[in-house]
Formats: sequence, C-alpha cells, structure tokens
Amino acid sequence: MKLKLPNPGLDGRIPSHADLEKLEAEEAGDRPKWDNKAQYMLTCVGFCVGLGNVWRFPYLCQSHGGGAFMIPFLILLVLEGIPLLHLEFAIGQRLRKSSVGVWTSINPYLAGVGIASMLVSFMVGMYYNTIMAWVMWYFFNSFQDPLPWSQCPLNDNLIGVSECARSSSVDYFWYRETLNISTKIDDSGGLQWWMLLCLICAWAVLYVCCIRGIETTGKAVYITSTLPYVVLTIFLVRGLTLKGSSNGIKFLFTPEVRAHLVFSSFYLHG
Repeated sequence: MKLKLPNPGLDGRIPSHADLEKLEAEEAGDRPKWDNKAQYMLTCVGFCVGLGNVWRFPYLCQSHGGGAFMIPFLILLVLEGIPLLHLEFAIGQRLRKSSVGVWTSINPYLAGVGIASMLVSFMVGMYYNTIMAWVMWYFFNSFQDPLPWSQCPLNDNLIGVSECARSSSVDYFWYRETLNISTKIDDSGGLQWWMLLCLICAWAVLYVCCIRGIETTGKAVYITSTLPYVVLTIFLVRGLTLKGSSNGIKFLFTPEVRAHLVFSSFYLHG
C-alpha cells in the first residue's frame, strides 16, 4: 500500500527537465557561475570542516567513550548525514531557489520550515562571527613578545595580580583582558570597544567575501576551505608529539560502551 498525501499544484511548482534546460539557456549570460569546478568542490568541502570539528567533536568523543562514540557517529554519517547532504544538493540544483522558495515549492504549508532554517542560519552566522572576533583579538595580540597570556601581569607595586596567580595567566587574559566580565550576573558591564572593533572587522571580512556573490566567494574558498585542513594537520602533528599521545590514540579507537552512549548518536544534529 503506497501512502500518497494530497498536494495539489505540485507539478506546477516543480519545474520539469525541459523547463530547467530552457531556464539554463535563458539565464546563461546573466546567472553568475563558478570560475571552475575546483571552486565549487572547495565550497562543498568547506562545509565539512568547521569549528565543531576542531573544538566540539574531540570533547564529545572524549566525554562519551572514545571509540564507542565513533560507532554510532559513523553509522549515522552514512545513513543520515551523507544522504541529507546529497538530497540538499539535488533539491538546490532542481529548484534553484532559496530555502523559503524550496519548501514553498514542495508545499505552501511548509514555508515556515524555510523561514525557520533561514533564521537558524542567521543565528549561527552571528555566533560564528563572534568567535571570529575572538580569533582576531588573539591574532592581533599574538604579535607581542612575550605573549600577553603567557604570564601574569604586574600591578602598580610590580607584584603579580593575585587573581591571575590563583587561576592561570591564560584564564586571566580570557576573562579580564578579552571579555572583561562583570562580577555579578545581573551586571551586564560596559561596552568593550576592542571586541566591538574586532566584531566589525569580522563582519567586514564576511561582507567582502560575499559582496559580489560567487565571484568573490569562489576566490575566497581557496583560503577558507584549505586553511582548516592545514590547521587540523598541524594539530595532528602537534598532538602526536605530545607526551601520552599513544594513550589518547588507544582511547580513541578502543570502544568503551557506557550507559550514556546513546547521546553520541545525536552529534550529527548539533
């Protein structure tokens, strides 16, 4: 028994192959295109590696059983992650519309799904740009010698700050110099102008990369898509040279089944 839900007007909203070929011929001169296939492939590859791979994935893997975490992750990657990625590419190539237009074409009642995905993408963009502002702040300060987070600062009496001594120089630079957090949760604190400038720089870089669509984005991916893999390779080499690295590799590939192993199956949704 085949379940078929009523969806009147679907054929009129979804273009046929003949309509797509006609649309391709009409928009051949006006529609922006990638300079070459390498730019398109690098753009797709760039979606595969982000801060989650460098920051969140190792933490979750270590917290939820090492190799045991990898088992449901790889299974869901094959059964869910890759098929959804190909489905998204296929729908985009067929309909050539935004997320709102795609879901509206499938069914007008699904327009809210497209709007929700657009809002989520905007919120994720704001979140990542904030992190980029932190990265820029640390990058600008990394030109100092010695590094400002390598040692505790001195007070007016040339004595190390007690707060820094009680924690660490890294934590002190993060909480006091970078964020300058307030002492109470009900006190939002003042405007941190140095972080505001870094955030403006982050949005400016994003604007420059997207100002002319894929004409500028296609050139930017040569750096933005390859740099994460270079950084991951550097981290890999650095990690393998640290003391106890063999124990970490053994923990990673030795499954340790735990009661909360099911949690790791939801990583792909994060």
